[in-house]
Amino acid sequence: MSFINYSSREINCKIVYYGPGLCGKTTNLQYIYNKTNPDLKGKMISLATETERTLFFDFLPLALGEIRGFKTRFHLYTVPGQVFYDASRKLILKGVDGVVFVADSQIERMEANIESIENLRANLQEQGFDLDKIPYVVQYNKRDLPNAAPLDEMKRLLNPSNVPDFEACAHEGKGVFETLKATAKGVLTDLKSLGGR
Repeated sequence: MSFINYSSREINCKIVYYGPGLCGKTTNLQYIYNKTNPDLKGKMISLATETERTLFFDFLPLALGEIRGFKTRFHLYTVPGQVFYDASRKLILKGVDGVVFVADSQIERMEANIESIENLRANLQEQGFDLDKIPYVVQYNKRDLPNAAPLDEMKRLLNPSNVPDFEACAHEGKGVFETLKATAKGVLTDLKSLGGR
């Protein structure tokens, strides 16, 4: 869970972007990174494998305020989309504070979305987390494509517990910050309910 750095008076929170391969996780992070004030963010680190990459960077949003005199620094991660990299996914989920599930809206990707969300739930359970009890947001990406599945069908299949969800077109930035803000808000609400530890 959250890591507190007493010397810099910061609470470090980890948000993981999860979803099937090529759904837009990387595009989300790159858009956020490019639009974040350089003074408030760290370097973007990319860990590349042959077919996938994991991105990571941290930033300190000033608009979200403080908890008991501590600033909140968010560390954003993507996981590799392919099931082949499941060990990497599990490792990246360690100590997670919030999750964004990025769904690919293309009709032909629905099975991959469902498989990925089931994999997320299983990997979280393995580490003692319950997807229904952590800050969690669903993003329906690629809504601009002509083969996008009907939104109500996607909600029924991918968001039965009705967590906050957003339509997105990540390469244009549509829905990207709304998704992040909702996740960050959930993480901060969780922290405050735990006494801001």
